[in-house]
Amino acid sequence: MPAVQTPADTDARALEILSRVWGYAAFRDVQADIVRTVVNGDNALVLMPTGGGKSLCYQVPSLLRPGTGIVVSPLIALMKDQVDALRQFGVRAAFLNSSLDLQSVREVEAALLAGELDLLYVAPERLLLPRTLDLLERAPVALFAIDEAHCVSQWGHDFRPEYGQLGVLPRRFPDIPRVALTATADDRTRADILRVLELRGAAQFISSFDRPNIQYRVANKEGPKTQLLDFIHAEHRGDAGIVYCLSRKSVEQTAQWLATQGIDAVPYHAGLSPRERNHAQERFLNDEGVVVVATVAFGMGIDKPNVRFVAHLDLPKSMEGYYQETGRAGRDGLPSTAWMVYGLADVVNVKRMLSQSDAPEDVKRVEAAKLDALLTYCEAATCRRNLLLAYFGEQRDEPCGNCDICLNPPRVRDATREAQMALSAAIRTGNRFGAAHLTDVLLGQPTEKVVGMGHHLLPTFGVGKGHDEKMWRGLIRQLVSLGHLSAGEHHGLSATGKSRALLKGETTLMLREDSLLPRERVKKRDRDASRSGRAPVDSHDAPLFEALRAWRLQLARERAVPPYAIFSDATLKAICELRPGSAATLGTVSGVGQRKLAEYGEDVLNIVREHSGSERARPTPPAERGARENSAVLGLLRGREERTPVQPAPSLFSAPSPAKDTPPATANPEVAEALRELRRELTRETGHSAFVIFPNATLDALAAASPRSLAELEGLPGMGPKRIENYGERIVDAVRTVLGA
Repeated sequence: MPAVQTPADTDARALEILSRVWGYAAFRDVQADIVRTVVNGDNALVLMPTGGGKSLCYQVPSLLRPGTGIVVSPLIALMKDQVDALRQFGVRAAFLNSSLDLQSVREVEAALLAGELDLLYVAPERLLLPRTLDLLERAPVALFAIDEAHCVSQWGHDFRPEYGQLGVLPRRFPDIPRVALTATADDRTRADILRVLELRGAAQFISSFDRPNIQYRVANKEGPKTQLLDFIHAEHRGDAGIVYCLSRKSVEQTAQWLATQGIDAVPYHAGLSPRERNHAQERFLNDEGVVVVATVAFGMGIDKPNVRFVAHLDLPKSMEGYYQETGRAGRDGLPSTAWMVYGLADVVNVKRMLSQSDAPEDVKRVEAAKLDALLTYCEAATCRRNLLLAYFGEQRDEPCGNCDICLNPPRVRDATREAQMALSAAIRTGNRFGAAHLTDVLLGQPTEKVVGMGHHLLPTFGVGKGHDEKMWRGLIRQLVSLGHLSAGEHHGLSATGKSRALLKGETTLMLREDSLLPRERVKKRDRDASRSGRAPVDSHDAPLFEALRAWRLQLARERAVPPYAIFSDATLKAICELRPGSAATLGTVSGVGQRKLAEYGEDVLNIVREHSGSERARPTPPAERGARENSAVLGLLRGREERTPVQPAPSLFSAPSPAKDTPPATANPEVAEALRELRRELTRETGHSAFVIFPNATLDALAAASPRSLAELEGLPGMGPKRIENYGERIVDAVRTVLGA
């Protein structure tokens, strides 16, 4: 009779898989509780910020429970990248969607029925097909994970009708646990998720929405493209980033303009052909330093960890949308920036779009309230992070110290008198003119339009001469944002009922003064807000970091996977700081699991050695280095007694096999020299660095083993399937030339 699994047993098994497969020493926040809940067969709702580790909450249970974890995802275009990344970890993963041909579909279905998959990603429309549901009833299913669960709700910012039909899962599969996951959902959306997916009574796990590594900044829109270029050049030159624009036309123009300024920028919006969109997405995921200029059609599910900035050139429509979009920066935990410019025209345009939409009135009211919350955030005079978190029900007592308000607190002054002047000008001109005309009236500008309308005769003509145009436009923007002025169909501004108390002097209005600053002082403030020290690594580690990134990019291109599927920037940063001298020490770095250690360890160690030999500015003390190495070795030995290797995956689902342990042997000097010459030839032919062809440690192992067949190459240190495929025949020929067939 099998032993009963205790919670402690479950936790231990989960940690073992987390360490062996993904290379992480511990779960974060509520991850362990979620994993335990799902492994035990219970349902769960998970609200966790982007970059918080949602995926592990269903990936680990899928490896612990018998059967295949079925992941429902709306992101067809990204499924291949998600699956490729998992295979790099040795996880047997596949996907089913409309991009596969019939033969591939049959292979995936056969592997599912045979129990040869750990995870299967399925588009909702594919899942709902009777054929697929029948297939799943015959297959061993470990769990259902509904990713991007906010798509079930019409109140969410990304409603998908197919998600509304996922209530079929508990009816067809009542005994299989379901976990719904989303990065953002207000109370109304959360209630819809529980209702539609029939998760009432499910455990709910809500992580902190705080992303402390993201610096939030908002600036007045003046010359948006120039402001964006200044921002990128000053702080994020060569970094990957996303720039959001409201219209397709603005996307095209901004991307083209950035390209002329030397920024590697590509456009993305729904009006492009599928081939063009796929090209932009592939470039962004697989190349370093690409900036995507996009509408909100881009980004959901993008798993690129080293997006260093997200910029908004236009105002989003809600706080949820803003949080979701900015959350795509800094998933690796390294310093990143959420940067936005907005102006009066943004406020007027978005409010007009909401009022003119065909949505029911109750939906309009909800959307208007969400926009008002975002405008309050934009006009804030206190910590932006605290306002953002408070919107999602999370309270903080202390300012964050990492937003523009905290870094350079704006002065706040009583602007009641000026507000009364602006409101009076709007009323006396008939509540039908825009900000430019009202500003001319307040400044006493006798323009043709002002004189033609007779507005130069009004009592308010020229009452605002004590301030400049910038101040009045900034004040009017804030009055619109705060609801004292409303925008009509033709951009005309009218005083609202809310403004009456202000006009009567029954209330005061305190506003930020930063809109009064000349542009150069605003730019200086923004530069100051960025502060120094936000680079991923310090100057000492920068050469090694860039060498590792270059190696990663070349290897990723060879394997046709995104660079982050090899190692994330956070893992490379940890390697730079530790500078491991052995495989055991490298194996202790977060993000280096057994599979990746076996596959890439020698390459990484050789790069570290190349960059550590002459750089002695900050050597690790011998005692500290010895302690680290001993600790790493002991930990590896302790784990080795209990661990079992990741099972190799068949055919279509195969992942790189770990290198086998090879006893030390003496290298044949003639073979070694022949292999060095071969490596030089391959370097010239391919343009790759010598260590990418095969590092010195692999060359020594080859010279010692002197393989005369492809089969003899398998399992040698550093000789993974890709190297054997690319260089195996040439290596064997070189050995045979020296030793004879």
